[in-house]
Amino acid sequence: MAHLSDSLLFVAVLVYAMAMLGFAADAAARRASRVLSVEAVARDLVGAAGPPVTVTERPVRASGWVGTVALGLTALGWLAHVTSVVTRGVAAGRVPWGNMYEFSSAAALVAVTGFLVLVARGRVDKSLGAFVMLPVVLYLGLAGTVLYTKVGPLVPALNSYWIKIHVAAAVTASGAFLLSGVIALLYLLRVRFDERTVVGGSVRFPVSLGRSLPVAGSLDRAAYVVIAFAFPVWTFAIIAGAIWAEAAWGRYWGWDPKETWSFITWVLYACYLHARATGGWKGPKAAWIAVAAAGALIVDYYVVNIFVVGLHSYA
Repeated sequence: MAHLSDSLLFVAVLVYAMAMLGFAADAAARRASRVLSVEAVARDLVGAAGPPVTVTERPVRASGWVGTVALGLTALGWLAHVTSVVTRGVAAGRVPWGNMYEFSSAAALVAVTGFLVLVARGRVDKSLGAFVMLPVVLYLGLAGTVLYTKVGPLVPALNSYWIKIHVAAAVTASGAFLLSGVIALLYLLRVRFDERTVVGGSVRFPVSLGRSLPVAGSLDRAAYVVIAFAFPVWTFAIIAGAIWAEAAWGRYWGWDPKETWSFITWVLYACYLHARATGGWKGPKAAWIAVAAAGALIVDYYVVNIFVVGLHSYA
């Protein structure tokens, strides 16, 4: 079962990578369609000798079959990924998030699940797939190589029913925050692209990627929806962790590096939600807070767990 789990994760990463390439090809086709659309409008205006107007991009629906295939591959990779996580738990005889390798796999699964749900509900367009799959593939690649751990029992410090509560909530929130960080970055790219094109400025990479992204407003709303879901889950994870800490170490909070950075991450996401409700901070300013919060989450997970010595070093 352990070997099957490892093999299925490899299959999932491979299929996700193929889906990423498919999404990238679909995005390139969309960009080409928009350029052709603008050129066609300009030719029509010149031919009709009409009055001077500002030519803007018209939304163009690409053929879509490449993106649809990529979305299908994502769903197929998700199925292999789910089976990998389940068989890992069966092989270990416990919950499948007892170390960094397993946590990373489960969090990436949450991120992909969130993306598929958002697409199914019409919150985001499948054109975001390449940008979502890239960090997922890198995340799982790092998990399967540097962070890989063979199946084994839990370390004594984790052998508690709280791992089913506290860590499960942390996994769910982390995966959702990973997705929201990607969407927030894409929103900033789209806003920058719109600003440059309005004034007729030159657009270079990576800002040029904004041409194939959905409108800025939909990206902003999608990032908010994901963070609004994940924030209370992260809050619950911190509270549950404090209760577990009291049972294990005799205190609820001791400013251990892990606790400190979890709190910093919580504060930043709280600031984002507050900024969204404040008129002067809506839009890019709030999005930058979301990106900073995602960065704090990465520090909390990788830097603290690997390079900092504390009560959570066993992770």
